[in-house]
Amino acid sequence: MSTPQDNANTVHRYLEFVAKGQPDEIAALYADDATVEDPVGSEVHIGRQAIRGFYGNLENVQSRTEVKTLRALGHEVAFYWTLSIGGDEGGMTMDIISVMTFNDDGRIKSMKAYWTPENITQR
Repeated sequence: MSTPQDNANTVHRYLEFVAKGQPDEIAALYADDATVEDPVGSEVHIGRQAIRGFYGNLENVQSRTEVKTLRALGHEVAFYWTLSIGGDEGGMTMDIISVMTFNDDGRIKSMKAYWTPENITQR
């Protein structure tokens, strides 16, 4: 059974893989029947293959991620973070609140990301 600290560690690995543009590694963190809704209100991606396809948009895109705050309780982690893509000139930064739930094996069962276009800053 995964602990809140195990789940927080998985979130940090997730963000590392996002920053490196590694969709295969990201998808491997998810359970086979997991769901991703990013942003909330958009299409829900169901299953590891669909999730890998969603994160394929990040493949080989170098970016930076930074956790602003993280709370891990029980089988859930909520975290406020930023994703910066591109250099200082012409890039963008997104402010995101994400909530992940985890199964007993420590795999991500669901992820919901809360952001709107108002949360994107062009540089």
